[in-house]
Amino acid sequence: MSADRSTLELLAPARDAEIGIEAINHGADAVYIGGPSFGARKGADNEVSDIARLCAHAHRFHARVFATMNTILRDDELEPARRTIWQLYDAGVDALIVQDMALCEMDLPPIQLHASTQTDIRDERKARFLQDVGFTQIVLAREMTIEDIRKVAAHTSCVLEYFVHGALCVAYSGQCYISHAHTGRSANRGECSQACRLPYTLTDAQGRVVAHDKHLLSMKDNDQSANLRALIDAGISSFKIEGRLKDMAYVKNITAYYRTLLDGILDERPALRRASSGRSTFTFTPQPEKTFNRGLTDYFANGRQHGIEAFESPAFVGEEAATITRVGSDHIEVEAAVDIHNGDGLSYYDSHREVSGLRINVAQGRRLYPNAMPDDLKPGMTLYRNRDQAFERALERKSAERRVRIDLQLDEVAQGYALTLCDEDGVSARAELAHDRQPARDPARALAAMRDSLAKLGNTMFEAGEIAFGFAQPAFLPASVLNGLRRDAVALLEQNRLKAHVRPRPGVPVQPPVRFTDSELSYLANVYNEKARAFYRKHGVELIADAYEANQTLGEASLMITKHCLRFSHNLCPKELKEYDLRGMVKAEPMTLINGNDTLTLRFDCKKCEMHVVGRIRPNVLKAQAVPVTFHRRMPEGIGRTKA
Repeated sequence: MSADRSTLELLAPARDAEIGIEAINHGADAVYIGGPSFGARKGADNEVSDIARLCAHAHRFHARVFATMNTILRDDELEPARRTIWQLYDAGVDALIVQDMALCEMDLPPIQLHASTQTDIRDERKARFLQDVGFTQIVLAREMTIEDIRKVAAHTSCVLEYFVHGALCVAYSGQCYISHAHTGRSANRGECSQACRLPYTLTDAQGRVVAHDKHLLSMKDNDQSANLRALIDAGISSFKIEGRLKDMAYVKNITAYYRTLLDGILDERPALRRASSGRSTFTFTPQPEKTFNRGLTDYFANGRQHGIEAFESPAFVGEEAATITRVGSDHIEVEAAVDIHNGDGLSYYDSHREVSGLRINVAQGRRLYPNAMPDDLKPGMTLYRNRDQAFERALERKSAERRVRIDLQLDEVAQGYALTLCDEDGVSARAELAHDRQPARDPARALAAMRDSLAKLGNTMFEAGEIAFGFAQPAFLPASVLNGLRRDAVALLEQNRLKAHVRPRPGVPVQPPVRFTDSELSYLANVYNEKARAFYRKHGVELIADAYEANQTLGEASLMITKHCLRFSHNLCPKELKEYDLRGMVKAEPMTLINGNDTLTLRFDCKKCEMHVVGRIRPNVLKAQAVPVTFHRRMPEGIGRTKA
């Protein structure tokens, strides 16, 4: 199995089928969507019938649909998951995005398996293993640098997928257990409570406050738009937009933005091609800054850097819009940097440096009338716009068309006429019509009329390319007759395109089974059922610990492993200070994060440049979650066992 990395895929999220359809219309080559269960996003489940409708639309453009099945599964969930997978396959789904290795041991349909980002792929050894056990597409960790990606590409031939836009999980995906420890809601089972977006106070080893009440685990949003060419050169061919819980406007805007960027690259690099058919046109100008974001960063793509954090707020602040010059009883006057309209949403930082907001009912030049007048507005405050009403209204309407180019040829046949259509993929259709031929009084005018009729493809998914005629002297052919012939040929071509859509073939595991990268697995491997254990045993693993969700007696453990480092963020990194001989400024571990009654210990693995957030499961969660658990041979506890 070898992937063609010259074929570029734009992969967009879909909370539901309607959003998925619009993602396709706005230029996505593939969409990923949750099925009725096991999709790792509560609130983004979809009925199989809706996914079938999405598949039918996507396949018209030879675009693909990936279903997410990326939770870890209990033993009693394996059979329901298997049945669901068969239903999704019958509905037309092209691939599954999975985390649990149990699925590699099950009776599945001939469907591709893609390794979710939650399988925690950070290096070439893990990537090659997943390819060798049958995964055809793997989602690399968001924390990987472009140079890291290049190394993976050199050791693999499968499709490499990388997140290029959207919210960032601060932890390595699949390596965060704070939600389960504090609420009983497992991130690995689609129920993350987003502890990373809470405010914390950071203290050093002596208990001194380093940062007070800041969102210290909250990252800005990912934006790799400036790195697309470098990512292509490094080996990425699937460009993934995050956001299965995002609304229609987000998906339209961000998909159109990356479609425009990738089309520009495709136009300048003829050796590259896109993974689906057609070209999208938009009624709006894509502007990612208009859509929810916490500020933008390219994270670690070009190495560790300052400024990746969203410490002030996890909310959408928006674009700088105005400065308050006067505050009245029911209005404010501003010096505006942008045109503010009725219905716009504005935000500002209050006296506690928290983001507050207001909605503008009426905008009259410099004077703005909010729907409710906040009592903490003051002259000199900066206002930001986090809802541009005009832009949102444009996205509420039909905002894109996607069309496939076809060439048309009209020929005379024995009994009348035949119209042949051939699209950009080489799929063709031919319709014939019995009709008497009567000489045209004005041959040139008749030919022009035929050309105009054939080009009228406005209500279809096609646009006319070349129009040719297989005769020199046209006969008279009424427009209504020719339009009917065109409609018949178009309907046949749509049917033929659906028939021509070939679902990608699943990967074939290497035989004999390759060995896993390590012989021991800690709870970090997220092994939650017997089939997953059987998978790892088959691949040479000797000691297998239970998943954190099953191991209720684990005690203190790393609840999050992250490349984000609070010592680095606060200019206390020993590696940086070493250059200035200021290492004595860095106090000994541990540092602590405090939120209410919760205290988390921070430990730093400077060799790997990683931070571990260490804690225990809350007693109330332990009591509520208490179930009989079968324990298996387990590795020693502690943060050192991170090989998984």
